[in-house]
Amino acid sequence: MNVVLQTLPASLYDVNRVRADFPLLGRKVHGRPLVFLDSAASAQKPVQVIETVKTFYETEYANVHRGAYWLSEQATRRYEGAREKVRAFLNARTAREIIFTRGATESINLVAATWGRATVQAGDEVVLTGLEHHSNIVPWQMLAAEKGIVLKVVPVTEDGRFDWESYETLLSSRTRLVAVAHVSNVLGTILPVQDITAAAHAVGAKVLVDGCQAVPHGVVDVRAIDCDFYVFSGHKLYGPTGIGVLYGREALLRAMPPYQGGGDMIASVSFEGSTWAAPPQKFEAGTPAIAQAVGLAAAIDYVESLGLESIAAHETTVVQYATERLAAIKGVRLLGTAKPKASVISFTLAGVHPHDIATILDREGVAIRAGHHCAQPLMQRFGVSATARASFGLYNTRAEADALADALETVQRIFG
Repeated sequence: MNVVLQTLPASLYDVNRVRADFPLLGRKVHGRPLVFLDSAASAQKPVQVIETVKTFYETEYANVHRGAYWLSEQATRRYEGAREKVRAFLNARTAREIIFTRGATESINLVAATWGRATVQAGDEVVLTGLEHHSNIVPWQMLAAEKGIVLKVVPVTEDGRFDWESYETLLSSRTRLVAVAHVSNVLGTILPVQDITAAAHAVGAKVLVDGCQAVPHGVVDVRAIDCDFYVFSGHKLYGPTGIGVLYGREALLRAMPPYQGGGDMIASVSFEGSTWAAPPQKFEAGTPAIAQAVGLAAAIDYVESLGLESIAAHETTVVQYATERLAAIKGVRLLGTAKPKASVISFTLAGVHPHDIATILDREGVAIRAGHHCAQPLMQRFGVSATARASFGLYNTRAEADALADALETVQRIFG
């Protein structure tokens, strides 16, 4: 089942009503109310998503595309309906441009292994940024080792901005791809992806945008960005794990070779040779993540029912307040203060390892992330091995920001 609410104006956003949709937020940890501040790693799931997946398994499940019986046809309608839901969510031109994967990591690897291998040659250049997640670094390093391409990196400024002037100097006639995060998972920096794309296209390069940290926090329009590829993971958008999306321009997808071989991605098979189905099936070998796609569609329904603009306005208010509270604590260093900024606060506390911070906060019921956040080059840029990171979602409150600050003051007292 899909529960759709009326879109709310930002002024009427009722966070307590929203929180009631998330069963896990009502539990206690170590005898204290849970304050969940790790949505950038994986967001909690609303009952609307949980019940949709449960009902699908109980009443509608079958394999898709192959069956001539009612259940298979119904499951296929739900699966392909989810694809259309994602198409509309991203404002893609056609559902043929939407590929379901296991997550953003697989989506990027798919592009590197297919478009990359078929397109780039020794001496060609791929431009990345200094704030990328490992999933948008390592696949290109692997391609570089195989093909002899050159990786160039746009530096990050001290306040966490994308260095535009450096970017312009790195672009050249040999640039084949620019691969950038839409929003940094460590700093929260929102990159000017539309301008980045225009500059890349001016030198004939393609653009891939990692949208994992963008889609939960605001409207994304791939046609307005004009990017060639856009990826995200469902579990960060309040949907199930094991489902991700690759948006690609249809002409590019048609020209790209398959990523994997098997059932459902073929037009014909013989021992003399095989031919491929058209996108999107060409890139979805085997039985897909059917229930997960249905759950992702329910998650999109959910965030759209609240209104992505309303969500962004609410989160901005909470994050700004949390930033003020943390900045007032002696010894706290905030990393990434550039504007515009999404719902992530990374910080260190003088004399205390981030893992110790996270452990003590956990005893206070506050769940945050500590480590390098799969962004070790960015850690090196700021001269740290790790940070503590609080990331906020549509269900977080100012009271939870207070709980974070109060718990951090407890850490400070313990370590003196």
